[in-house]
Amino acid sequence: MVIILLVLILAAMVYFGVQLYKEASSSAVQQALSSEQEVAAIASEDATDSADAAKVTTVPDLVSLLGHTQQEAIDILQHGATAAEPRAVNEEGNPIKSEVRVALTAEPADSRTGTPTVYLGLDADGKIIQAGYSTSTSSLGYGSLSFAYAVRTEHIIEKTLAEAGVSVPEGAVELPEDAESYTSFDTDGTTRTKEYCAFNGEVDIDGAPHAWSAVLSYDYSMANASDNLADTVRTIFIYVNS
Repeated sequence: MVIILLVLILAAMVYFGVQLYKEASSSAVQQALSSEQEVAAIASEDATDSADAAKVTTVPDLVSLLGHTQQEAIDILQHGATAAEPRAVNEEGNPIKSEVRVALTAEPADSRTGTPTVYLGLDADGKIIQAGYSTSTSSLGYGSLSFAYAVRTEHIIEKTLAEAGVSVPEGAVELPEDAESYTSFDTDGTTRTKEYCAFNGEVDIDGAPHAWSAVLSYDYSMANASDNLADTVRTIFIYVNS
């Protein structure tokens, strides 16, 4: 009986030892997979395109449009500039009384954001006191850069403003350290749906102060649906006021 009991105890020890080994192995695999996913997520967030996008459009000189009429601005812009119907602005205290969208139809259209567009804000006398511009970041030659990389390393805001005639020192545009402050998430709390951040400042142009503003927007809706980051809609907006 003693021998039989010892055999049973030994068998039980072997069985539980094997089970413990399997559980430990499974746990190690799960931890390894989790680590790989975290590394992949970090790499995706900080990654840049290995092949930079080709620059196919040029930012118009927005400063040169200030003080002109709508028609004069269209003549200055060229590039197939086509104005839509003006939209009246009836906001108390707002010096802009009408807004006009001008599509640069001769410029290459982006498949996701469409044709580069100029925005004109006119005062009561029909003079332009605000000029803006929007296009896809890829049209300006920026590849699939992460949002933070585009702002902090490539200085996309400063460079785009400079092309528009607004000289802002490189590095003057700062992105909040807390990514959640400019990131929207899906209901699961982890899937990014959008990254959006507005910037503004003031510069001296020909001895006169001018306010500028800019917005960088990454919309991940299409990318999440297709499971392909290349489908992210990346758009930049810049404005300058007289």
